[in-house]
Amino acid sequence: MEERIASCACGRVRLRLTGRPIIAAVCYCDDCQAGARQLEAAGAPPSFHDPWYGSPYVTMRDDRLAVAEGADRLAGHKLRDDAPTTRYLATCCQTPMYLKHRPGWWTSVYRSALGADAPALEMRSQVQHVADPVDLPTDLPTYRSFPLTLIVRLMAARLAIGWRRAGPPA
Repeated sequence: MEERIASCACGRVRLRLTGRPIIAAVCYCDDCQAGARQLEAAGAPPSFHDPWYGSPYVTMRDDRLAVAEGADRLAGHKLRDDAPTTRYLATCCQTPMYLKHRPGWWTSVYRSALGADAPALEMRSQVQHVADPVDLPTDLPTYRSFPLTLIVRLMAARLAIGWRRAGPPA
């Protein structure tokens, strides 16, 4: 089974990703753009997002991601107290590490934390929120909202997690 390690800039926080990602994509939704600005204001280097404040992620099933080192160095940031999404920074060096959406069964790791081991991007989604989408690169399929491909992969991941927990039917 394939394994990747995501690391903060100084190496004190490490995540272990096991298995194939659900998807590797750039999200331009309002929350991802605002979250990128929030993390940058908290000290994160701007290299974790693109020039349009899109967030490149590698999305994993929750059961295929673990904090291998430095859990005590992770600090969560929310756009609002009641927001379902928390973005985590490594406090040692202000590296954006991942985003967790509750009650989802997936975690999106910032692609930049994977360095050269990051899988290739597959798509850009939610481009309807980009101020001038005409300037976006045309190297990937681009979707105005969340495409059916993404929804199907997330649902398949949910079924796989459920199947694994319950085991095959008798």
